[in-house]
Amino acid sequence: MLTKENRKEIFKIILFTVILIFAFIHIKEIWHFLSFLFQLVMPFILGIVIAFVLNILIKFIERKLLNKAKMKEKSKRTISLLLSLAIVFTFIVVLLLLIIPQLKNTVSLFVDNMPMYEENVQEILDRFSIDPSIIQNIEEGITNFGDTAVEFIKNNRDQILEVTLGVASNVITVLVNLVIAFVFAIYLLVQKEKLFTQIDHVLKAYLPITKVSKLEKVAQLTNRICASFVSGQCLEAVIIGVLCFIGMLLLGIPYAATISVLIGVTALIPVYGAFIGTIVGAFLIFMVSPIKAVIFVIFILILQQFEGNLIYPKVVGKSVGLPGIWVFVAVTIGASLAGVVGMLISVPVASICYSILATDVHYRLEAKKTKKILAKKKNS
Repeated sequence: MLTKENRKEIFKIILFTVILIFAFIHIKEIWHFLSFLFQLVMPFILGIVIAFVLNILIKFIERKLLNKAKMKEKSKRTISLLLSLAIVFTFIVVLLLLIIPQLKNTVSLFVDNMPMYEENVQEILDRFSIDPSIIQNIEEGITNFGDTAVEFIKNNRDQILEVTLGVASNVITVLVNLVIAFVFAIYLLVQKEKLFTQIDHVLKAYLPITKVSKLEKVAQLTNRICASFVSGQCLEAVIIGVLCFIGMLLLGIPYAATISVLIGVTALIPVYGAFIGTIVGAFLIFMVSPIKAVIFVIFILILQQFEGNLIYPKVVGKSVGLPGIWVFVAVTIGASLAGVVGMLISVPVASICYSILATDVHYRLEAKKTKKILAKKKNS
């Protein structure tokens, strides 16, 4: 005879099976709905991320700079917020002022040196005794390709205009989302204590105290790991940027300051970030000296080994408590799902899941050991 508990378990299994079958049948509709929902809440998710990062800086200013200042807490928060925003915007402006002029100069240098590049290519072709007719065929092919491209543009003006408008619309959408996220982040930072109190009251009103306690522990774990990750990643970016600058100066590689800042910023992206900075930096240097560009790439590869084996495990690895293999897996999956944003958030998310799973496994193993000990005592 089925007991009440057994009936509940059977009902849960049946309900789960029905939901699973329904989800499998309507997988496309569910995916489209989830995509729409994600796009809808994306500005607010981004706002939470911005607020979290700024909050680390705000806490530092409140504790270190304004700790002994005789003023109200609200005034401290306002000053800390303004100082944090000023620091972030100054950093972004300095970064743009360093990189954009150098890119412009590099492109101009490339255009000015085109005749020299053509002569170098011609010398290489002559050295290997390549038939001039082959070179002529290549030039004709390039010319024909240009004519074909112009003809294609003329014949497909409507489609190209539609694609251009679509790209412009996406750019505007991204900018609007950034503005909404920034405004939302400011609201979160100004009223975070009140918001946390409201969330706590709602949870305690609708959930058992034990579950609220578990959620609070998970929230504290999430906050600790994410804060440690952001702090560690920023410290690692500064270290690798300084080492890159010193190395480039010693090797006599041009654009030392600009490229070092670029390497430091891209190093904020775990695993793949430095490769992105290396490609851009190598392009800038190649326009001045191809040999020094090769030296730069070799230097960065050596620096990457040093950073990956010594700096990252010490500075970031310990702070998030995630083994290196899972960092690599998390970043790869994050990049596939959400690009650069996925790379940035994948490590702390994976670390949180890893910590929760490790804690639960430890708890269950201890519970089984306790049961075994009690069973042995009863048998004896």
